[in-house]
Amino acid sequence: MPDWLDDQAYAAAVARVAAKGRAPRLPDLRFAPLAEGRCLQTLHLGPFDDEAPLIARMHDHIAETGHSLGGRHHEIYLSDLRRTAPEKLRTILRQPVDLS
Repeated sequence: MPDWLDDQAYAAAVARVAAKGRAPRLPDLRFAPLAEGRCLQTLHLGPFDDEAPLIARMHDHIAETGHSLGGRHHEIYLSDLRRTAPEKLRTILRQPVDLS
């Protein structure tokens, strides 16, 4: 998150969304720093269901370079799922890497 976004701004945004009553997964959100260190990152184009082979290739590349996974991968969604055709979805895939 950007430096200017703090707990208070996050709470206000959650309250605005909750007031609309259309976010059943809202309680699953969390606002926390993410200190993951070095990562392998790539852009996935297409449906979420098609990400697994690319994640496997990332894991293979990490192993081939003599490193290991440094934690669980995560995803940054760049597209609005409600307004974007599945084949045009853009997702950044990030895999923390242990360089030791």
